[in-house]
Amino acid sequence: MNPFEKIFNYRVLSRLGESGAFLSTAHERAWLKLMLDHPSSADAFSGPTLDKLRTLLYQDEALPLHDHLIHKAASRERQVFHPLLKTLRHCIQHKHGVRLTFLLKDGMISPKQSGLPYRLEYSMVKREWYLLWYSWKRHDLLSVRLSKIASVSEVPVQEEACASALAEIGDLLESRKQRAVIEVQPEYNRELSRILYAFSCFEKEVHYDELSGIYSVALTYLGNEGEYVLSKLRFLGKRVRVTEGAVLKKRMRDSAMKALAQYGALEPPAE
Repeated sequence: MNPFEKIFNYRVLSRLGESGAFLSTAHERAWLKLMLDHPSSADAFSGPTLDKLRTLLYQDEALPLHDHLIHKAASRERQVFHPLLKTLRHCIQHKHGVRLTFLLKDGMISPKQSGLPYRLEYSMVKREWYLLWYSWKRHDLLSVRLSKIASVSEVPVQEEACASALAEIGDLLESRKQRAVIEVQPEYNRELSRILYAFSCFEKEVHYDELSGIYSVALTYLGNEGEYVLSKLRFLGKRVRVTEGAVLKKRMRDSAMKALAQYGALEPPAE
């Protein structure tokens, strides 16, 4: 594609975006049509939105995925869409506060606590939804599983208090950020897209050294996401090497030594 075609396509897509139009492929529409048949779709969308989507896709002659997908034996499925998501999402969008109670480790229910909901996150590892919320009492950003929330109610918040809390949340998140630099071994440069996809959920900058032919990826992540970064590094194996980030380098080195010790090559490092 020449530069003029790229410019033309960009202008067309920009115009479509400004007009509120959305382009989709036949496979995307077929997948959406299949997902709308899932029981959780009633919780994921409001009634009018769900009816409108089904109406738009009713006469769509996209690929019938029902005839091409086979659901093989799998582990017990958890509900992907939690019933509290609608309430919490509404509070986050309109910057409303919440008053909630949740189950403690001893099985008791906590006293009511007030705060500002900030973000909803889904853990692909634990397959659970989490709520990040700012506690007015502790002046800290906390995390709680939606499955542990016993009750939640919406409460109004003054604009000044909300703006102050959001500014403090930004400072807290900034203080918790960590940085690491990962080098891609030159013989695996052809797999760069796969490597970048592994870190797609993080802030990153990619640099290329023409003299050495080495790509380096500067990652920025929160401290509690370190284990996830480590899992991706172990998955990629010898394709990458951590060059900056003392904690990640130590953890990767310890993992390698323990793996060698498992086969009698080395003694495990002292804890």
